[in-house]
Amino acid sequence: MPLAAAEALSAAEMKAYTEAVPGTPSSFAMLPIPGGTFRLGSPDSEPGRGADEGPQVEVELAPFWMEAHETTWNEYHPFMLSLDRKARAEGKAEAAPQDPWADAVSRPTPPYVPMDFEMGVDGFPAISMTQFAARHYTKWLSMKTGRFYRLPTEAEWEYACRAGTSTAYSFGDDVSALDAYAWHFDDSDDAYHKVATKKPNPWGLYDMHGNVSEWVLDAYDKEFYASLGAHAVHPLRWPSESFPHVVRGGSWDDNAEKLRSAARRGSSKAWKVQDPQQPKSIWYLTDARFVGFRVVRPLVPPPPEERARCWEADVASIREVLEKQRQGGR
Repeated sequence: MPLAAAEALSAAEMKAYTEAVPGTPSSFAMLPIPGGTFRLGSPDSEPGRGADEGPQVEVELAPFWMEAHETTWNEYHPFMLSLDRKARAEGKAEAAPQDPWADAVSRPTPPYVPMDFEMGVDGFPAISMTQFAARHYTKWLSMKTGRFYRLPTEAEWEYACRAGTSTAYSFGDDVSALDAYAWHFDDSDDAYHKVATKKPNPWGLYDMHGNVSEWVLDAYDKEFYASLGAHAVHPLRWPSESFPHVVRGGSWDDNAEKLRSAARRGSSKAWKVQDPQQPKSIWYLTDARFVGFRVVRPLVPPPPEERARCWEADVASIREVLEKQRQGGR
């Protein structure tokens, strides 16, 4: 696996950087997130609290980098539409040593409709991909860059969203301030918006509240917090089924309480009900125009077997579809 050896950095030496994806015009900013402890979930007294947000658990996390904003179409299209391959074939990009590894990663099948649904492409968040597709993108990105990228865990996502706060939102409890930080049902005009056009949270992360909901690695389990005890180190509820998986942050289509730092939501088969394919696509969610993602990079990469688990399918039915695609079927 062509990933570079872990850089000999301490947490204190972590700095923001821009990742330019070889063979593509895309780049994105990564911000350092310090390790530490926080209380996962929300207190019983928080307005709008869901029953699945507790009991609160003290969680300990190691340092990582997180993408400064949601992954955009500019970043996702080279993977989704194989634009990097096409650019090399047309002599518009030079081949790189890592290309064979990246080219071996399974790519989405061509979509039946434009997946931006005419809401905008340049600078807008990529949407409507399955959690599996988002995970496969992180595999492709890792092969392209030589650095290990994955989706955040649910705990990492909330920790980064809170950015040291314990209030309902990263800016406090006053919901009247939400418009300055988030695109949501009352101010979005029924569509997503370009990333990083509202105020960031205290750690410099944009759109953690609203714009599009964001995939995390975890399966959705309303009893997961109760299973962790009083203290947990890097908790993760690994998926074993296609549904439900967790999305976080709320979206342009959600009311304010769904954008709170602790708010959780599980994915549903209804998110692809209009998909004309039989069986339904493993790549696209035609009815989830509110779902996207952003990537993280841990300071210390995991061993190879855990890397693969972060990227690959958890469900036998998905593996069967992938195998048919490799053999030339749709």
